[in-house]
Amino acid sequence: MEYSTNNDIILLALGKLLVNQQRTINSTNINDYEFKIFSQFGDDGIIQYLIHTLNINHNCFIEFGVEDYSESNTRFLLMNNNWSGFVIDGSIDNINRLTNSDYFWRYDLQATAEFITAENINTIINKSGMSDIGILSIDIDGNDFFVLKAIDLSKINPDILILEYNSVFGSKRKITIPYDPTFQRTEKHYSNLYWGASLPALDQLAKEKGYGLIGSNLAGNNAYFLRKDLLNNVFSQKSADSVWKDSNFRESRNKDNTLSYLRKEQRLELIKGLPVLNIETGLIEPL
Repeated sequence: MEYSTNNDIILLALGKLLVNQQRTINSTNINDYEFKIFSQFGDDGIIQYLIHTLNINHNCFIEFGVEDYSESNTRFLLMNNNWSGFVIDGSIDNINRLTNSDYFWRYDLQATAEFITAENINTIINKSGMSDIGILSIDIDGNDFFVLKAIDLSKINPDILILEYNSVFGSKRKITIPYDPTFQRTEKHYSNLYWGASLPALDQLAKEKGYGLIGSNLAGNNAYFLRKDLLNNVFSQKSADSVWKDSNFRESRNKDNTLSYLRKEQRLELIKGLPVLNIETGLIEPL
């Protein structure tokens, strides 16, 4: 959905009221601060809470997997807080819609159309010219684990990582789809459920890169990590099992690409047996 200028004005005004309302909340649970303006779920609120509570010195972000940016984790941050950003999507049509939008010229936003792989991600990020950033958000519905593994985080040093996880893969196993540089979600399996990595797998990788898990949105698709020097009594490191949430949204598809509305364990049953990589053993095993 593309928002008109008038709708943007209304939404931004509402967002400012919600940001002010956050100041009355006395909680260390990031879910208590959730609200949605341009994000898919409550991530706009979580992000506002984090940037106002933490000592963030670099007001810029990188987000990829944004489609046309009408719905994204960082658009409210761009427009409400005047952050600078660099966004990437694999579709040139999506990026053209973004660059032709009314708000594109109003803010310091770079956008590029690139199909992201583990092999090219650092080259793409280098195009941004950014060195230290506040937020890195990854949502490509596919090789998320391998792309994160490939990124040289020392070059951009993000304070906050936002990583999309596949809750259908469960809260225990450290698994991801096997790497395929040409991976496209719907082409791999018609259900649209076979993609990405489990939260435990992403958590282990984030730990290796110097980041601690602090929570997940209520929807059960985005997890939040802080660089370890930012962890404190308010934002303490948590286990993947305690943070994982079983998603309730029903995005599964039939073979004709219509929504099938599968729930809970029905989703896993449909893709059970498909190959996944166990990142602890390095072996391919059935889901």
